[in-house]
Amino acid sequence: MSEREVIGRTPEPNTVESLSRDLSALGVEPGMVLLVHSSLSALGWTVSGAVTVVLALEAAVREYGTIIMPTQSGDLSDPAEWEHPPVPKAWWETIRREMPAFHPDMTPSRGMGVIPECFRTQPGVVRSLHPHDSFAARGERAIEICSDHELDFGLGEGSPLRRIYDLDGWVLLLGCGFESNTSFHLAEYRAEYGRKEIVWRYAPLEIEGHRRWKQFRDVNIDSDDFVELGRSFRKHATSEVREGRVGGATALLFPQRACVDYAVRWLPRNRAT
Repeated sequence: MSEREVIGRTPEPNTVESLSRDLSALGVEPGMVLLVHSSLSALGWTVSGAVTVVLALEAAVREYGTIIMPTQSGDLSDPAEWEHPPVPKAWWETIRREMPAFHPDMTPSRGMGVIPECFRTQPGVVRSLHPHDSFAARGERAIEICSDHELDFGLGEGSPLRRIYDLDGWVLLLGCGFESNTSFHLAEYRAEYGRKEIVWRYAPLEIEGHRRWKQFRDVNIDSDDFVELGRSFRKHATSEVREGRVGGATALLFPQRACVDYAVRWLPRNRAT
């Protein structure tokens, strides 16, 4: 959507004050541990764009709350696995040889949107050290959530998703749907279902001052049915999912633990083969 189109459908500009007010009306409270997935264009025209959204989120949870956003970088991987888009096989060795190692301060996120990318560069933000599945966090529990992100099974029990679960955190879908709900991936690691398998992943890391390709284990996660799963979760948990408007966007707020636990039960029934 072009900026002209966004302006045309926005009654008045979003500001830190207006977005913070909308977030509070939705149910975002001071002190929350809040995992945010977002779409800037869905909010309507916003003064200073992503910066204002980040400041509004932080105003809503206050200094003793914690904001977390995914900052994944799946492009730091073996080019032989790339599909969206693929690159010529003749390029693979050059890419493997020249790809810089993951660096939490420099490596950009990919496909996460402009709001997480703005957020991760803010002073005081902590980023976990997984080369594919990192998260950024700011606030009282940020270090606790992002520390010791295990390389194997990057969205599983040794990840920030598990720490958010243990802290009774919340998920905010801000102008996006359940296809963006990373917490469903934690359920994929926990549930047993027919087509689940362990795969090997690769990423360039800096080890003792040298760049090295590192191999690690993962689950073949798949978000293709997350919209269906989310629809079922909403029907089951009508009292736990809060819906409202934030700026011009539809927003959903719900306990992360409730959605993960529901998905653990749903996946074996719906991914039998």
